[in-house]
Amino acid sequence: MFTIAIQEQQYKTYILSDEAASSQLEVVPERGGIITRWRIQGQEIFYLDTERFTHPDLSVRGGNPILFPICGNLPDNTYTHNGQQYTLKQHGFARELPWEATKPKTEDKASLTVVLNSNEQTKAVYPFDFQLAFTYELQGNTLEVHQVYKNLSSTPMPFSAGFHPYFLCGDKTQLEVNIPSGQYQDNRTKEIHSSNGNFDFSQDEIDFAFGQLTSQSAAVIDNSRKLKLHLDYDDFSTWLVFWTVKGKEFYCLEPWSATRNSLNTGENLTVLAPGASYSASIKLTADFF
Repeated sequence: MFTIAIQEQQYKTYILSDEAASSQLEVVPERGGIITRWRIQGQEIFYLDTERFTHPDLSVRGGNPILFPICGNLPDNTYTHNGQQYTLKQHGFARELPWEATKPKTEDKASLTVVLNSNEQTKAVYPFDFQLAFTYELQGNTLEVHQVYKNLSSTPMPFSAGFHPYFLCGDKTQLEVNIPSGQYQDNRTKEIHSSNGNFDFSQDEIDFAFGQLTSQSAAVIDNSRKLKLHLDYDDFSTWLVFWTVKGKEFYCLEPWSATRNSLNTGENLTVLAPGASYSASIKLTADFF
């Protein structure tokens, strides 16, 4: 049986449940359209810094922040379009703006769509009319996110997009990271390294961007939690970023459609024609063993 409940917490929270599988999602549309929690049989899959979450002026550290219209940061937070310079903060603005909830469904799965429309605030830093509609679907131990990006402008709209999910983890030395790429760029040093899947978790920070993906599936096995996480994605995602910070109980495995600074370089940039739309999806599956 699938249900959707609404709770009035600090923010209106939609709770999607698959009661047979004892799985739940908590979605907070007005806080960046984000999923804050994902539980399976009482165990948390996502990490959430709950104290930080209570402060509206701070970015959310946890759940699945939405990245749009850029992934990563820009040099000096600026890009140029049609000869005019604009300022965009790291990862864009979608994760900071209120979204609207719509289309709750509980037939063969629990699903909820969240929508973000352009406004004067977004057009000041990104001069396009757009609509984003993301549908979260929960069934069993699987979460799917179907995305639709619409260009409502009269000119072509360039963008990149992705997710920044935080996964709760135990002993990081017990992680097995399987990313389908033989090399990565260290975003701190900009150096390229070959990869065998082994990371030095004694570092203060790991921020590795994997390109040239050879398949559309990645996985992380957390042996300390007896949890295997699968990430499946379509060809919209051309990069996977692995990020973690020493002393924090999370790692991030982030599907990006393009790497940093793509609005300036054009690398892997998606450009939508006027009136066009683009659909993409990712699927997360959590298996305890």
